[in-house]
Amino acid sequence: MFHLLEKRIAETFASCIGSLYGLTVEVQTEQPKHSSFGEVAVPAAFQLARQLKKAPKAIAAELLSAVGPIEGVAAAEVAGNGYLNLRLDRGYYGAGLLAGESAESRMSAEKIIVEHTNINPNKAAHIGHLRNAILGDTFVRMMRAAGGTVEVQNYIDNTGVQVADVVVAFRHLEKRTPAEVCALVAGPARFDYVCWDLYTKISSYYEEHPDATAWRQETLHAIEAGEGVEAELAHLISDAIVVAHLNTMWRLNIVYDVLPRESEILHLKFWAAAFELLKERNAIYLETEGKNKGCWVMPGSAFRESSGDDESKVIVRSNGTVTYVGKDIAYQLWKFGLLGKDFYYRKWHTYPNGHEVWASTGQPRNSSPSFGHGSRVYNVIDSRQSYLQDVVVAGLRALGYEEQAANSIHFNYEMVALSPGTCVELGLELSEEDKSRPYVEVSGRKGLGVKADDLIDKLIEKALEEVTSRHPEEPEDARRRVATQIAVGALRYFMLKYTRNSVIAFDFAEALSFEGETGPYVQYAAVRARNILRKLEERGERLPDFRAELAREAMARQLAEEDCWQLLLAASKAGSAVERAVRSGEPSHVARYAFQLAQSFSNFYHEYPVLSEANREKKTFLLWMTDYFRAQLEHTLAVLGIEVPEYM
Repeated sequence: MFHLLEKRIAETFASCIGSLYGLTVEVQTEQPKHSSFGEVAVPAAFQLARQLKKAPKAIAAELLSAVGPIEGVAAAEVAGNGYLNLRLDRGYYGAGLLAGESAESRMSAEKIIVEHTNINPNKAAHIGHLRNAILGDTFVRMMRAAGGTVEVQNYIDNTGVQVADVVVAFRHLEKRTPAEVCALVAGPARFDYVCWDLYTKISSYYEEHPDATAWRQETLHAIEAGEGVEAELAHLISDAIVVAHLNTMWRLNIVYDVLPRESEILHLKFWAAAFELLKERNAIYLETEGKNKGCWVMPGSAFRESSGDDESKVIVRSNGTVTYVGKDIAYQLWKFGLLGKDFYYRKWHTYPNGHEVWASTGQPRNSSPSFGHGSRVYNVIDSRQSYLQDVVVAGLRALGYEEQAANSIHFNYEMVALSPGTCVELGLELSEEDKSRPYVEVSGRKGLGVKADDLIDKLIEKALEEVTSRHPEEPEDARRRVATQIAVGALRYFMLKYTRNSVIAFDFAEALSFEGETGPYVQYAAVRARNILRKLEERGERLPDFRAELAREAMARQLAEEDCWQLLLAASKAGSAVERAVRSGEPSHVARYAFQLAQSFSNFYHEYPVLSEANREKKTFLLWMTDYFRAQLEHTLAVLGIEVPEYM
């Protein structure tokens, strides 16, 4: 409702400016610095001052005189040096919310692709992967809430070095056959954890036996060719690990639409098609001298503007193997429907909620959904990969795809570390130096790797202790379900409340706190709102017919009270918060709004004894406010991927 009125106000003033001055201006709106100034401020006069060579205050007065009435606006005035401050019609606003009015989506019907998670399928997911997946999933939820059509991709690099190293470990260190690996996959031990340990083992072995890296090269060639025991093992390992990763992410309410796999990029000749295109359009050239002799390279001039680097980038090595960035260019071309090729697809998995995820395959199928062909593409990859993302965009530009290059967005983020206290909770041994640090960087080399499932399990364990202390009488399975919802809410909110360019030091105590800016605090507000309505039913009462009893005049009477009006305004800005977050690419805006919304409800809860109110109209209005807060809290939490527990 609020963003609908903002949009109407902006469009009305833009039309007025066109009629009055013959200018086309995109009018912005702001929130006044103080609530006593009104609800919406229009700074258009400052935008026009230079063109019109007039004082902003004079322009504002002319606009105010010419604009005429605006539906939903009760009054307007010139303030300061040229602001136009508008006061909303409170009765109209309340009635509009009650009627369920909302803004039409500002997003177009374009198809948006978001690629996130992208964990190498060679071992269990770790804590760093969780920030990627939670950010990507929440951004998808935000855009869908704003009306966007979004496809979620999770790229599976099942032919890369990391998978090859685990194959080497099974073949040369463990002496395992494919049948024995199959048995391990089906066995009682978690296969992704087994591979975690094996990957560490082979990494150490390479350090002690450098010549053993020849095994890696032989294995890589076999996997890329799709031949022999090595290729069979790579297939078994990567498929089993992908299943484990999907199960881990499902615990956090994260799902995907399609899993494009690198094996099909190779076998369906995606790279071959991209390579010919790059050569044909002179986007790359064969280097004949220097350190890159025999390599196909992209000239540094192609991406100098974005990276500031003049050095040419190798796309195909002198031995004929394609680099990671080369395959990524092919993949990006496919996402936009520019490659002239497509995958075949097979249904990979159906989630418990019925959602289906498909995976690429090299074998033709009778029917499957259509994927790719996006208008805009977001690649959720950490900030350390910025240079490679610049090269991919440069590749599109070098091919002449300027629009697609502009619509290739690197959705970057910084790393996740751990607080020293959390390291202790997880049983990680720290040096005295690390104990004194504000955060400890996760490092497999130092033995500080944290598996995602171990972190989730520990959060659930600690949440269960709190839930059991508060509700010992509840059945164990119900307490565990509530604890899981609280733990997941705590983890997701902690990962989302910081801006993407912030380094996060994850801390158990801070994340699980029921006070402060945390997921449990927001969940608790929603539970409280539900409890008021539940207690009403326990008294044998029902919710009134709000539309019948709260006409516009009744809304105006109730909202004349300033505190109540400000609370309703705060509760009604969920749509604005989501749209602002989508525009800025910052999920933290929605997390911050959720916290502010919870604070507003807490103020409402303590200020207004809803169930004991004697005045019929007032009680009806307060019950409607309670139900509206509940709905807004639940909606905002859903955008964050957080569920509302039955109790806290």
